[in-house]
Amino acid sequence: MEKIASFTIDHFKLQPGIYVSRKDAVGGDTVTTFDLRITSPNEEPVMNTAEVHAIEHVGATFLRNDQIWKDRIIYFGPMGCRTGFYLLLRGDLASEDIVSLITRTFEYIRDFEGDIPGASPRDCGNYLDMNIFMAKYYARRYLDVLYNLTPDRLSY
Repeated sequence: MEKIASFTIDHFKLQPGIYVSRKDAVGGDTVTTFDLRITSPNEEPVMNTAEVHAIEHVGATFLRNDQIWKDRIIYFGPMGCRTGFYLLLRGDLASEDIVSLITRTFEYIRDFEGDIPGASPRDCGNYLDMNIFMAKYYARRYLDVLYNLTPDRLSY
């Protein structure tokens, strides 16, 4: 079998940032998949499922309600390796196009107060496995990267 594109990236060199993972033609549109890399693969511990789950719930809710981008959001969810998230957007986009959106998303997570959206047995299949405190910690760490983005953190 042919190796998929995401397995061809040198994960020893990959650092936290925003990267275009792939672009796919779907009907008459382009769907851009972004790699929102939050931790350094193979260098530091991965995020636990509880904080990943909290980031997913709070982040997806923010993104799907964003007045500018909500109609272009296709998917936001964790990578299996737990070092980041994938964001799929309608449109032929570059990393630079979404820096503001991702910054606002992680500022929202960092500052989030109240009940986590969808964290109930009716709304979620694993509602007890969430840690908003660690989600906020990772949001702060990622914001340090986002506030100081360099070209090497925007392209593989």
